[in-house]
Amino acid sequence: MSEPTERVAVPCPACSPEADTVHEILRDGGQATVRCTACGHVHKTTIERERTLDKEVIISQDGESFSSSVSVPADEQLAVGEEFLAETDEAIMTARITSLETETGRQEEAPAEAVKTIWSRAVGNVSVNVTLHPKSGTRDDTRSLKLQVPGDYEFTVNNVDELGGEEFTVEGLYLRDDAEGYSHEKLDHPGDSAVAKDIQRVYARDESTTAWSAW
Repeated sequence: MSEPTERVAVPCPACSPEADTVHEILRDGGQATVRCTACGHVHKTTIERERTLDKEVIISQDGESFSSSVSVPADEQLAVGEEFLAETDEAIMTARITSLETETGRQEEAPAEAVKTIWSRAVGNVSVNVTLHPKSGTRDDTRSLKLQVPGDYEFTVNNVDELGGEEFTVEGLYLRDDAEGYSHEKLDHPGDSAVAKDIQRVYARDESTTAWSAW
């Protein structure tokens, strides 16, 4: 017989009657049979399980969208800006809520039971738009590129970054509409920083030693 894999934290009447300890579930049901992993005592207990709801989720990434589903606590209040894990056919992804669709339309906040579809975007790994201008400061020869970075990668104004074969000094950060916790929509003071998942575009000065090319 294989060892049970599901575990639960409940008090143990033998060694920890006042505090939860980890137990293995031997037999599930209304009165579950569990075994304390600390002392081995076997006893019955009621396991409180949170009621969950399966909700459709639409995840956008690099201009494409795909659907999945996610389980959320039935009594949870959902809001734009919150992040969650979604399991898709491709991978387990971190996503951020961008809108909540209910019977009455799109909302920024709503109870889970009222939500029909969760609209979101992937933030575990993101594409960041970068506008580069040459060291000379000539704005006519600026070029745009797109960099793939982890969502938590931090860009800081006045810092030099080396990414995707490019070397540049960050001069400004233009933030996304759903970015929270920042004082301004655009950050351009030395030391100002933001993580990639919150950034709409990075403005930077090219630090490449090669000759400048508009291509």
